[in-house]
Amino acid sequence: MKIHNKLFLILFSFTFSVIAGMVILIQWSIGQGVIDFVNAKEIKALEPLTLQLAKQYQKTPSWELVIGGDKNFRMLIESQLENSQFLSKLPKSPDPRGRMMRRPPPSEHIVLGARRPPPENIAHYALLDENKQRIVGRYLSNLNYMTTAITVNNKAVGYLAVSKRDSLVDGYELDFLQQQTNYLWFIALAAVLLTLLVTFLLSRHLVSPVKQIANGMHRLTQGNYETKLTLDRKDELGQLSEDFNTLAFTLAKDEQVRKRWLANISHELRTPMSILLGELEAMLLGIREPNAKNINSANDEALHLKRLIDDLHMLNSAELGGMHYTMQATDMALLLNTIEQKYQVILEQHNIKLYLLNAAKNITVQADKTRLLQLFDNILMNAVHYAQCSTISLTASNISIKGQMYLQLIIEDNGVGVEPSHLSHLFEYLYRVDSSRNRQEGGSGLGLSICQHIVKGHKGEIKAEKSSLGGLAIIIKLPLFKA
Repeated sequence: MKIHNKLFLILFSFTFSVIAGMVILIQWSIGQGVIDFVNAKEIKALEPLTLQLAKQYQKTPSWELVIGGDKNFRMLIESQLENSQFLSKLPKSPDPRGRMMRRPPPSEHIVLGARRPPPENIAHYALLDENKQRIVGRYLSNLNYMTTAITVNNKAVGYLAVSKRDSLVDGYELDFLQQQTNYLWFIALAAVLLTLLVTFLLSRHLVSPVKQIANGMHRLTQGNYETKLTLDRKDELGQLSEDFNTLAFTLAKDEQVRKRWLANISHELRTPMSILLGELEAMLLGIREPNAKNINSANDEALHLKRLIDDLHMLNSAELGGMHYTMQATDMALLLNTIEQKYQVILEQHNIKLYLLNAAKNITVQADKTRLLQLFDNILMNAVHYAQCSTISLTASNISIKGQMYLQLIIEDNGVGVEPSHLSHLFEYLYRVDSSRNRQEGGSGLGLSICQHIVKGHKGEIKAEKSSLGGLAIIIKLPLFKA
């Protein structure tokens, strides 16, 4: 069964059960209330008799003298209820003189309603003494009675007991109860129809975006990464659709990177291998002499291929968590001075001046010193081989981001720079700004990717921007060590 149908049936069944239960409960409550009202009304109708009995008892303090027997007691009840709904209007029988006579009531009870009701709906009346013991009337142990005290001088001298009715058989109260029941079921029917409509619309409202997301996910599994959902919602499903679009965009981007990676790696491996094989084949065929110069040329290509494979292995280790770090407190001022001295000679050979601007004194970072040296080596050598610059500036300073202190390192040059469209791709594998891939400029195109893994391994951030000197700026942020 589809989720739309399941949701519809669950919501409708639950709501229908609640409505039906409430109607039955309200109907029972109204019925009980009407019955209690009728019982209370009958007690109210007998209050004048209670007052009359109290006055007679005050004059003659003996119930036998006041009431007499059961027949007199029944006549008193009948006379009191004669014009009320509680006394049965029995058909009259003609007397010998042609007049109609009221048929005497049954000796065992007073009848309720215009027709003789079932025995369980008949009211029974009794007179009790001050200890609630029967004097006259019918006082049955299996019935519940309501009692009204007969008081003389604020003292109960007896009680008038009336059995409680459990249901109605006649009277306007019964008509009222039937009318209310009809209204209730009419309201219930309207509520069920409204529930049917609301449940259908609600289930469709909830399931429709789920269907769209499911269809979109199916298209993703088929490799269609251009899929995009357009759900204008502000709830969790709207957030899910946004996450879906982000996932689709990421997959599309990763697919492009994967294709570029395959193209680049095949080119990077094929080029030195083709050159190496060509030189070896030329020497084997005697076209080129196997002298030291030609052998060194072949060896250079082999070394270049080895460096490429080593970098690929390092990146793979980083992706799999195999690039290990030995973290320890590292004095950055001392490390920066070491870098300045280490690269002084090679930078002078390329007519490049290095300016170290260390505004962060006594800064300690939890870092792997060897990896940081590798980080600076890749960035500085990238500037030497590609930037065509004459000046490199390395600036260190402290910054605070959301209460966390960072060491910010900015390495920038005044070289040819990089177009803004390339900045976000510089840290991708084998990405080259120079599409010609000039082999004379060296490098594998993996240096900056390795730098990114090293910085992330130190829980830092790295990005590329346009330099204030006119070339390229690499900005690194490392969290400071808390002693």
